Amino acid sequence: MSDSPQDGSVWVVVADDPTVGSLVEAARRLGEEVVVLVAGTRAVAEAVAGSGVDRVVWLGEPAPGTPLEAYGPDVARLVAEARPRAVVAAATSTGRALLGAVAGRCGAPVLAAESVRLDGAWVVVDRLAHGGIARRTETVDRAPVLFTLAPESAGDTADTAAGAGDAAAAPIEEVQAQPLDGVTVVDLRRTEQQGVSIGAASTVVGIGRGLKAREDLGIVEDLAAALGGELACSRPLAEGVDWVAKERYIGISGQHIAPDLYIAAGISGQLQHMVGVRDAKVVVAINSDPSAPIFGACDLGIVGDLYTLLPALTAAVRDARQ
Repeated sequence: MSDSPQDGSVWVVVADDPTVGSLVEAARRLGEEVVVLVAGTRAVAEAVAGSGVDRVVWLGEPAPGTPLEAYGPDVARLVAEARPRAVVAAATSTGRALLGAVAGRCGAPVLAAESVRLDGAWVVVDRLAHGGIARRTETVDRAPVLFTLAPESAGDTADTAAGAGDAAAAPIEEVQAQPLDGVTVVDLRRTEQQGVSIGAASTVVGIGRGLKAREDLGIVEDLAAALGGELACSRPLAEGVDWVAKERYIGISGQHIAPDLYIAAGISGQLQHMVGVRDAKVVVAINSDPSAPIFGACDLGIVGDLYTLLPALTAAVRDARQ
């Protein structure tokens, strides 16, 4: 791939999710033409065609049982032939896999971006570095720039897509594609995620290893419910003892949240956890250890037993709301 952009286009790689508003918004800031490459169903292609893009390239209807990741070589080939300025995909497992195929073909790294912008002919990428404890800004002086973006990073996806709903649908070009042979889905198991929305919650109550037993989660859930918030946890409770769903785990490799209020109960406050809540407006810590690191990072700290304090707080909140 050339060290300079061959044209001003930006490609958006899409699999099975047509809500691409924020990705298109980011792409539009970088390029003169936005092209969406769809490795998914015709319904997805038609949906993104109305999202304010210029062209849609569709790889055809996937055969039953074929994982969309199997279209990686076709995605990589088409991007290499087009030689765009940049390529963006959603920061999902499928999005990363398809963009990884492009990276292998083009010899370019994939950057996990928080935001992107154009500076002259080159793309400036703001991203987390060193495991999420710092932010780094990079000016990428070669094409294509490959980056993933969380759907909410460039604005509200639903609102952006709705705003483009009145635009004329872009043309859809179907191209010949041949997914990898011998790759098929043999089983699909979905995890239960009902009620898991800690990223959007204004109040989050997190629990850590200070909780003695799984059966005691009720006192944490009661406080979260009284506050109209969501339950969250530190990594050991999700990936160690499996007391809480992994979707509720906060940390470097877990959820990054920015609530108005975050209450951390029985959480020591190690760096890997605090990175996930650094954008919270107010952090309240409850811990029986007065030397816990979290007391150096919170706005309000309470030294005490969570088994006494959480029920008392729950009762106080409920009384105040009556």
